[in-house]
Amino acid sequence: MTILRAALASALGLLLSLSSLSSHALTPEQAFAMAAAEDSDARVAAINSAVLEPGNDGKLSAYLQALADDAVRTAEGKAYIVNGDAATDPVTGQAVKLPAEAEDVVNNNYLRGVIEAAQAALALSSSDVSTRRSAAERIAAEPDAARLPLIEKALGREQDEQVKALLNRARAASLLSSEDTAQRVRAVEQLAQQKTPETQLLLNQRLAEESDPAVQKALRDALASIVESLTWGERLGEIFSGISLGSVLLLAALGLAITYGLMGVINMAHGELIMIGAYATYMVQALFQRYLPESVFGWYLVLAVPVAFMASALVGAVLERGVIRFLYGRPLETLLATFGISLVLQQTVRSLFGAQNVGVENPSWMSGGLELLPNLTLPWNRIAIIVFAFAVLGAVAFMIARTRLGLFVRGVTQNRAMASCVGVNTARTDTYAFALGSGIAGLAGCALSQIGNVGPDLGQNYIVDSFLVVVLGGVGQLAGTVYAALGLGVLSKLLEGWTGAVLAKIAVLLFIVIFIQKRPQGIFALKGRSAET
Repeated sequence: MTILRAALASALGLLLSLSSLSSHALTPEQAFAMAAAEDSDARVAAINSAVLEPGNDGKLSAYLQALADDAVRTAEGKAYIVNGDAATDPVTGQAVKLPAEAEDVVNNNYLRGVIEAAQAALALSSSDVSTRRSAAERIAAEPDAARLPLIEKALGREQDEQVKALLNRARAASLLSSEDTAQRVRAVEQLAQQKTPETQLLLNQRLAEESDPAVQKALRDALASIVESLTWGERLGEIFSGISLGSVLLLAALGLAITYGLMGVINMAHGELIMIGAYATYMVQALFQRYLPESVFGWYLVLAVPVAFMASALVGAVLERGVIRFLYGRPLETLLATFGISLVLQQTVRSLFGAQNVGVENPSWMSGGLELLPNLTLPWNRIAIIVFAFAVLGAVAFMIARTRLGLFVRGVTQNRAMASCVGVNTARTDTYAFALGSGIAGLAGCALSQIGNVGPDLGQNYIVDSFLVVVLGGVGQLAGTVYAALGLGVLSKLLEGWTGAVLAKIAVLLFIVIFIQKRPQGIFALKGRSAET
């Protein structure tokens, strides 16, 4: 009998509340009670009405959170927030005694969506722009005609253009379910102006449900214009990804262009020199995290660049003085020797740091991206690596062409005996050149640590591609290395969009084989006496 009386009281309270809702605004007591009622439509109406009422934000926010957490019970048409054995009146915030016949309020998926939308609507009044944008995104993701008053209220006071665009999309999307055909067509036309993947998905879903021919035509026209716009974004994204991959290949192959292209050493340990640069970056990061304040952590990468260069250059100098200098002129033996050295370096790193990958974080100024189109965002870390790759290229080109060391390297490469006769210390020049190529590999490792995992096998992913870039570009030609790296990067990404990653890799390899068969000297051939030696 107690339960029956409670049910009758709850039903009577619901009827009175519905009558009140149709004539004037609900009081907080009525809104909170109806939001916990059994009738789903009444609950939705009560929640939306409460959100529209000024002055309810603090109490309503706490009450909605309690509803979302299933911490609300109802008895005799009144709602209670329950925390363990304690109960609180959601209107006054005071502790009250929970009636013995109180029942749990059950939320289905639809009601949970309504509650989340109401919470987002309350967040739209936040003074923080990022909070309002996040809230607008949530509302726009789940359009509902019942939320139109909430959207209109937020639009009336919003100043941020991005939030306005999201709310306008939510309003137009909500009108897609209108019974008025003309209103649905206008909603489609408004949505067609926002050429985003989310809008495309929304219109596709509506097209599957729409039966009116006029609205169907408007939907197809809107989808066609959106697809055309998004296609350009996808193409530009593939080109940027190709340039990004090409810059990584350029960094990885630039050092090899010196050690192999100029010195004729087939260095199979080049990938491990890249790995050493990446681990040097990881060590610098660890030192900053442990010994320096968090405010300066973002500058660790500035110090990591010279440290990575010096670490790999030092290892390269030791390799040249200890092994490579005895094998000049015997490429097959250098290949076998450096392959063994690569295995030793990999195992050494595994012993020191473990076999698992280590984490290298991006500085805050390299996080996020530059949004050019709705479906095209250029990550700052990729942009930074492209700029860094061409800065390293410029520095190497200047050093080879304009410095005394570059002159000695070119002289020893072209005619070792004559360079020795005029006083050039060829053994020291060989060490410097090999250390330079190794140091550039370390810079590549520093850059790669910002876009991928750092582990003992890092260099193995780039050693083959690095040799392909150097051979395709022309042995000893920096300009050819640039063209080959960027060309292979863009070609690989364009093919991946059509054939997939595996078939794209095979197609690129076949292209290189055919190209080398037709032009063995690569894109740029050596000229003058050096081509004859």
